[in-house]
Amino acid sequence: MAQELVLDRATYKKIKSMSREEMQKFLTNYYYNVMEDAETSAVDLEALRAELSSIKGVGEKRLDEIMSVIRKYLVVGEKCC
Repeated sequence: MAQELVLDRATYKKIKSMSREEMQKFLTNYYYNVMEDAETSAVDLEALRAELSSIKGVGEKRLDEIMSVIRKYLVVGEKCC
């Protein structure tokens, strides 16, 4: 499950006091930081599949089931937001 993000009180107060221009800069910077993180944390699904297939007792059918669950939780081939 994804880690829950927590907005601390200081950041909340800072955001609350921002003007529209400051908020736009803040959100733009946040968006670009998230996109950079998403690009660097990409998962190579073929390498993952190969590694999982080497586990004793995991056959082709079970591997297909595991990969379908992984794909459900990943945004594969497209950018979010």
